[in-house]
Amino acid sequence: MRVKVGYFRTRSLKRRLRRCAREVFGWERLRPSQLAAMTAVMEGHDTIVVMPTGAGKSAVYQVPGVLLDGPTVVVSPLIALQRDQVAHLARIEGSGASAVNSAQRARDNEAVWERVREGRLDFLFVSPEQLAKDEVVEQIAAAAPALMVVDEAHCVSSWGYDFRPDYLSLRHVRERIGRPALLALTASAAAPVRADIVERLGMRGAHEVVAGFDRRNITLEVVRHQENAAKRRWVVERAAAEAKPGIVYAGTRRETEQYARELSALGFDSAAYHAGLSAAERSRTHDRFRDGGLDVVVATSAFGMGIDKPDIRFVLHASVPGSLDTYYQEIGRAGRDGQPSTAILAYRPEDLGVQRFRTGAPPDPEVLGGLFDAVREARRPVTATGLRERTGLSQTPLTSMLHLLEEAGAVMTAGRGGVRAVPGARRDTCVREAMRIASARVDLERSRVEMMRAYAETNGCRRRHMLGYFGESLAEGDCAGCDMCTRAKESKQAPLRTGDILSGTGPDPLEPVAADGVFPPGTRVGHSTWGEGEVMSEEGNRITVLFESVGYRTLSLPAVRARGLLTPAPSATTRG
Repeated sequence: MRVKVGYFRTRSLKRRLRRCAREVFGWERLRPSQLAAMTAVMEGHDTIVVMPTGAGKSAVYQVPGVLLDGPTVVVSPLIALQRDQVAHLARIEGSGASAVNSAQRARDNEAVWERVREGRLDFLFVSPEQLAKDEVVEQIAAAAPALMVVDEAHCVSSWGYDFRPDYLSLRHVRERIGRPALLALTASAAAPVRADIVERLGMRGAHEVVAGFDRRNITLEVVRHQENAAKRRWVVERAAAEAKPGIVYAGTRRETEQYARELSALGFDSAAYHAGLSAAERSRTHDRFRDGGLDVVVATSAFGMGIDKPDIRFVLHASVPGSLDTYYQEIGRAGRDGQPSTAILAYRPEDLGVQRFRTGAPPDPEVLGGLFDAVREARRPVTATGLRERTGLSQTPLTSMLHLLEEAGAVMTAGRGGVRAVPGARRDTCVREAMRIASARVDLERSRVEMMRAYAETNGCRRRHMLGYFGESLAEGDCAGCDMCTRAKESKQAPLRTGDILSGTGPDPLEPVAADGVFPPGTRVGHSTWGEGEVMSEEGNRITVLFESVGYRTLSLPAVRARGLLTPAPSATTRG
């Protein structure tokens, strides 16, 4: 029997959710954060959920999805992830799930739509790219979905580390399909990113459920190298020595294949995984690893988001990632069964140059202006396809620049997936504002690289440093396992406090300075040059702030106090 939202009081609703989880999915208990999020969803609230990888984010929509009166639409960025979720739900009696994507034949997609029309589908998985098609949106709207789920929701935020312009259209898609309740899911989103997600998805009165970022069963370790050749030998030796199975992340496609060959030569079942392989090859490697047929997968960042494998014992990064957000997301694939696991970073400072290069640059202002002219000259709403023909731009830069112009107040969505110029918008003013936004985004990405460097080079507790980046505190001595704290215990001394200054100057990091809590995490502050931002962490003599204009900056607390570098923002509030 179907259950309509709003029928139950909260207590009986929680009982029904627990019963469904037990009888339909076989889960004897739900975590408090899962139950809180499910309850909010069933009561019809927009809800944003932040849970570490392996904490059961998918359950938050799966249980309500069986009970709700109408299908659940799940927006998922990767076909591999869609496939795993559909396969999982297919094993559950009483739930029907399918995906519509470009990897399937047209007749297979049509069969899915037939099930949707007949009301025989509880879960429909689609990508943001599919939702750019009018016919897809119209068929979803006709099915009157009860819930829209945005997985990997940090992709919608320009503050997020994996910003994808296609996600920005989801707010408009939601309106077109009847504005169902919206559930946003992510494994890594600091407070400013969460606020941006809520705003960009148009979530009204959103309930926020944050389960915490500390994966206490994962030991953190960084090993520094000077020579690249020595680092490469060490990576192979360390991967060979670790308990299996595991993942090695490499910086290039060529490196994945080299490492995989060397590990195979040592007798380990290993395979490379990267975007240059065929879909069939990637799928085969994915399935072999998931099913226990591989000891090690050596991959680029293209691998992992769709992996439903609880017993990964180690994640080893052979190259430094571009941000702690990416690093946290990737090491979170280890130890989902709760057993001890290890996250190891092979760090060579010179490797950061590649990541700094990848932060890119703002678009050409002349190209931006030309795109605005093309929209304005159309005199009626024009689609992305029409603009590609007019400008010669490819899909990705076109989409990115259109959203920049929308943020700058130059264009607005109109009609069936089209855009038009905002009446009265001035070309020069709008292009200048779009360039300012783009430059701030580049600065933010560069600051993320510097925060990654600070993590690798810290003299203090690595776990505390990482959690502080996400705005979460960790008491002195409460580290569940990192190389720095282990080393300090072995030498019978307390770990050094973080001594990395990304900007500003201060005393020697060993100089004791009492933290007076003037700017606790979550406080909105102002800086004379960098404008407003939010305090993410205060550790020893250091305070880290995420500024809206330049990204992350770490300052000396004594200098902040002595020179008044930070002041409470006019509308200062503190997260509680």
